[in-house]
Amino acid sequence: MSVAAIGSALNTTDPSTLSNSGINEQDFIQLFVSQLQFQDPMQPLDNSQFLTQLAQFVGIEQQSEQITGINNLLTLDSSDQSLGLLSHSVQLTNADGSTTTGKVTGIQYSTNGVQLTVTTSSNVVTGVNLSQITLVTP
Repeated sequence: MSVAAIGSALNTTDPSTLSNSGINEQDFIQLFVSQLQFQDPMQPLDNSQFLTQLAQFVGIEQQSEQITGINNLLTLDSSDQSLGLLSHSVQLTNADGSTTTGKVTGIQYSTNGVQLTVTTSSNVVTGVNLSQITLVTP
């Protein structure tokens, strides 16, 4: 069973293009402003309701910042994981199921994750995913 490395799961989709079944920050602000514009002047918005909605907005903003921070940490962890392999001998599984042994001589970062360059005794293998590495030796 092959398990993809953490870097291969990062940056595969743009978060702004994902469909959102809930309300985002911009929608919340529009609803909030509309509510203030069209409230009944004889019965203005209750202060406790106003504070509750404001607290919900702050909570949404904090969750968004936490998600961004976690994504940044995952990206850094993926970079660190691949940098640790540089100049180490590795055994990798090819697409046909055979194994190859070589030394990691290069690292390339892309939107599809980390791609390694492994130099074997006979050739140079490029585009190696972290999930293809089965053994690492110093």
